[in-house]
This record gives sequence, structure tokens and C-alpha cells, in this order.
Amino acid sequence: MLGDNTRRDIVIVGAGPAGLTAAMYCSRMGRRVLVVDKAAAGGKAASTDLIENYPGFPQGITGADLMQRMRDQAFRWDAEFQNWEVTNVRQVPEGFRLSGKTSAMTCRAVIWCAGTRERRLGVRGEERLTGRGVSYCATCDGPLYRGRRVAVIGGGDSAIAGALFLSRLATKVWVVHRRQQLRATKVLQERARQCDNLEIVWNSVVTEIVGEDRVRAIALKNLETGHSQLLEVDGVFVYIGSVPNTEPLRGVARLDEGGYVVTNETLETSCPGLFAAGDVRRTPLRQVVTAVGDGAIAAMSAEHFLASQE
Repeated sequence: MLGDNTRRDIVIVGAGPAGLTAAMYCSRMGRRVLVVDKAAAGGKAASTDLIENYPGFPQGITGADLMQRMRDQAFRWDAEFQNWEVTNVRQVPEGFRLSGKTSAMTCRAVIWCAGTRERRLGVRGEERLTGRGVSYCATCDGPLYRGRRVAVIGGGDSAIAGALFLSRLATKVWVVHRRQQLRATKVLQERARQCDNLEIVWNSVVTEIVGEDRVRAIALKNLETGHSQLLEVDGVFVYIGSVPNTEPLRGVARLDEGGYVVTNETLETSCPGLFAAGDVRRTPLRQVVTAVGDGAIAAMSAEHFLASQE
């Protein structure tokens, strides 16, 4: 276990767009910075097939490429990276004590950029068949379904972008949406309408994922008519929203009813010295560009906090 001899000025939890930006800003200001994430740098953005709405890339850029560039930039300014999961946060006289199953760390300030995780359907067969036909990342697992039939559950940007990606691999893609109108941006909706092998199943929900050793079908119910049907598919990709990774902050900082971190305009939480940035905080928009802005603001706020103590 890492000891207190590894104390840093600032620990940034999460290595997505917000965390990487904060790391670059804090390191450039000469602070001892550690970025902690249980996975590889990049967060959910790294698994995005194509990012078209980030300024400076008129032809778009893959999420993996953009996140690698951000990591390289933070690394250039001597930000340190470690792979472990923070499961507990508490205030101590020195600032904060962060700990996990394998490591622990004391620091003077924390920027929480832990992001979100995929919301589950909560239906029979989902947990048992996860990894055996049930997936939450089209770009990660889509190539396994080349020439097959798949279903995408959801109607937002992530769902439609995932469905369009899958349409280039699968013979047939069904998008199952509980409403009569998609929530995705107009440009994605138009691309979906023009895609020959993509079909939208309106006003329907999944009631069961069927299969023994792998996915065989999904059971659907039409919310308007009550009609049920069995749709034979080889894979199911779930995009029905996200849950914030804020469990270690409960009792430390104020969270809203959805579990998102509540911050002020400087992105400081209700706990002095603890800041939050990116998708994990309460915000009207969750995009790479807003996460980057959050990371910069949180970094500057953390710097002001530390300077006020010196």
C-alpha cells in the first residue's frame, strides 16, 4: 500500500476529459499532481467512435485519439498517473485521505472527476448475459457482431451514435425506444433515418433478455397497445442513461437527488478543498467540451484554495 510519503498537493480522481484537463492545468502551475483512475486514461470518451462537436477538428476525431492527446499533454507537464480505485474519502488535518483496496493517499485538495457508469435495464437475463451478448459499449464490442443482428436500447445521442456505428458491421440494427420521438440531436436522427439496415421500434421497452449461454432474443412490450413480441437478436447494446460515480463522497459533499455532486460556480463542493468537474457534477450539459471547461475551472479553483493556505 502506498504510504503518506507519496503525499501530493492535488489528487485528481478520474482520467477522462475533465480529469486530464485539470491535471494539465495544475501541473503547469507547478503543483504535485496525481491522477488516479481504476481504468485506462480517457474515460467513456475514449470509447466514442467519432467526436464531431469538439472545436478544432472540423472532420471529427476518434475519442481514443483525442483522449490520448490530452493524456500526452498532461504527462508533458509531469502529471503522475496511477491505476487504482478510490473507495473512501475523508477529511484529515492535512487535507484529505483517499483510500482503496490496494492504495491510500493523503493530499491537500481533491478534484473529483470520476464520471458516470452505464445505467442497467434491470430486467431478467441482463446480468447473467452481460459479456455474453449484452454490452454497454458499441465501439468496444461491436466488431464481435459483424454480419449479425443486434438491438440498441435507448434514444439519446449515445444510443443513436452507437446504432449508426453498429450498422456498418451488423446486417440489421433495431433501436428500441420507449417514446415516439428520439432525444438524439437532429443530425444523428437524420443519419438514422437514411440508414437502410436500421429500424426503430417505437413506444417499446425490454421486459426480458432471453438466452442460456448467450443472447438469443429480447422480449418487448409496446407501452401504447400492450402488445408483446420476441425479437431475435445476437446482441443487445444498452444506452439508457448514466449513474454518477459518487458513492465515496456520500457524507463528505452534498449530492443531489440523482447522486450528482452539487458545486458552486467555482466548482467547489460543500466541502472546502474538494472540487468536482465533468459528468459527475450537477450540470445541464454533459459533453467532452463542457468537461474540459470544468477541468480548467476546477484546477484554477484548487490552485486558489491552496494558495490561500500558504
